[in-house]
Amino acid sequence: MLDDLNELKTFRAILAEGSLSGAARRLGVTLAVVSKRLTTLEARAGVSLIHRTTRALSATEEGKRLLIDIEHALDAIESGEKRLAGGRDEPTGTLRVSAPVSFGRRHVAPVLGELARRHPRLGISLQLDDRLADLVSDGLDLAVRIGALADSSSMMRKLSDNHRILVAAPSYLDRAGRPATPADAARHDFIRYGNAFEPWRLERADGATATLSASARLRVDNGDAVRDWALAGLGIVLKSEIDIAEDLAIGLLERVLPEWHCGQAPIVALFPSAQHLPLKTRVLLDELAAHVAAVLRAGRNRRQTHEAPA
Repeated sequence: MLDDLNELKTFRAILAEGSLSGAARRLGVTLAVVSKRLTTLEARAGVSLIHRTTRALSATEEGKRLLIDIEHALDAIESGEKRLAGGRDEPTGTLRVSAPVSFGRRHVAPVLGELARRHPRLGISLQLDDRLADLVSDGLDLAVRIGALADSSSMMRKLSDNHRILVAAPSYLDRAGRPATPADAARHDFIRYGNAFEPWRLERADGATATLSASARLRVDNGDAVRDWALAGLGIVLKSEIDIAEDLAIGLLERVLPEWHCGQAPIVALFPSAQHLPLKTRVLLDELAAHVAAVLRAGRNRRQTHEAPA
């Protein structure tokens, strides 16, 4: 019976205004529309809901009972609509995010923390994991990853360009020298992640390429430990630019062979669908993009200043 909210709203307006014409003015429709809605509602109910006289109208007993239910139902619906409208202006609900361990701890967690501080109706659930999460089965709103990804049914937004670059501590380079060419670099000490032994392939903006065998005396299967050893001055490492941009910015690490890099490793965000993207997800996308851009810019500005001729 109650399958047309307009009929219920019209019934409530008729009794509130005391006339069909008053209900029409209140609802912004014609008198004929109001009359038709009331007739249809009574036909479905199978009873008369309003007493009509030449001078006034009033609810029947059935109409009075129905009005109570309608008031409760419409109040609940209108309250829900207001909450939804508020959600378009203010992020609400729980934002479920996945990110790689190091990048997530260093960059995603601070951004999410700031969002939580600014938006008290927003909840946060952050999963730090180097595996590529399944957005649907894991119930995620967003997953952040670094590097090119295989084809995915998820929507993707590139937050920033990013390269894998060679870096070392200034103390190491002061001691071992600053290589000017890939051939010079081959004689240096290297720190490598995991058990990979393949040479590093270097690229330059003019299209030139080179390989660096990077035979390593020091290896570790944790990205943060690789960085720690580099900071300790133990050798040259290959790291994603975003991972060490802050170290570059404050001079703890220095770019090695600054004209060369080891390929693109874009920072991307995955989300289930672009249709009706929740405000909480859109806000996070924009905040992450701005944060990453600022971090990378600071690291690059430091390098350019360091490389500028005196």
